[in-house]
Amino acid sequence: MAAAISATLVFAARRRPLFCSLSSSSSSKPNTRKLVLYSKPGCCLCDGLKEKLHAAFSLSSGSDSLNDVTLQVRDITTNPEWERAYQYEIPVLAKENSDGKEEVLPRLSPRLSAELIQKKLLAAFS
Repeated sequence: MAAAISATLVFAARRRPLFCSLSSSSSSKPNTRKLVLYSKPGCCLCDGLKEKLHAAFSLSSGSDSLNDVTLQVRDITTNPEWERAYQYEIPVLAKENSDGKEEVLPRLSPRLSAELIQKKLLAAFS
């Protein structure tokens, strides 16, 4: 299951979500913001969005910082509830609100630049 894709990936057991921290800061900070990406193996749109998100996080600096945001990638094939909800919609990006509930974000076009994705994420968290 696990090919060495990136040093930032933390691999979990088959039935657990995959965590990917795209920031240089620790994900254990109390003020960490969280994004969830619903995906599945072999989804080229999902892989493309992951790459764009990584690029958007790399651009972050100063007031336009996404350094406290972590990304959790969830494989919908490991959870029947996720699969029913998102099988025809992936990739789906959601943010976790302060109350712990997820809010699905509007779909990001695959044609968006990393700069525009960064701006949209900053707006979603403001």
